[in-house]
Amino acid sequence: MKVFRTVLAAGAIAAMTILAQSLLNTGATSAETVPPPPAPAVIGIIDSSVFGDDKAGIARVNVAMDQLDAKFQPLRNEIRGMQERLNTMQTDLQKKRGIQDAATTARQVDEAERLEVQIKRKAEDARASYQKESLAMMEPLQRDISTALNAYAQAKGITLVVDANRVPILYAATSLDITTDFIADYNRTHPAGAAPAITRPASTTPARPSTTPARPTRP
Repeated sequence: MKVFRTVLAAGAIAAMTILAQSLLNTGATSAETVPPPPAPAVIGIIDSSVFGDDKAGIARVNVAMDQLDAKFQPLRNEIRGMQERLNTMQTDLQKKRGIQDAATTARQVDEAERLEVQIKRKAEDARASYQKESLAMMEPLQRDISTALNAYAQAKGITLVVDANRVPILYAATSLDITTDFIADYNRTHPAGAAPAITRPASTTPARPSTTPARPTRP
């Protein structure tokens, strides 16, 4: 009887040992087949609105905008002169309205109104021309900056770049901001004197590049 119990116990222990080993092997196999979790994203935040800053921005953008401003300065001066003439006419009208005949006053009012319409139309045309010229000037720059930003991110091991000028960000650690470092790198590797060629815009509005140097609004 004791021999039977001993044999039975030994058999039970052996069975349990085999079962435990089987469970361990199954767990190891399952662990081996589960793919590892993806590596965490390395995020960089950039503020493209700084690209057009006079002091902290991209040199090529500032040179391009200065050239555009210089081109439109004569037209801006002309509109300013027209506005000053209109202001003088309106001031004279206020002073002389009560001491000159009605016909003269009516004629001066008509002249002032015509000049005001001319100023408005010229200013609207100037703004449209300015925007068209800025698109022609900025489009190749936008492409160039976007390409440089992609290369910069890859070199730094950054897997995701977010533009704070386009995407609202509630909070981000300052260590994630790559704006200043990227601008310094771009200015070093892309001198202002070697800007990409300007292409004239087609009749349709060109596609908006992923990275936009901020500035144009004038005149």
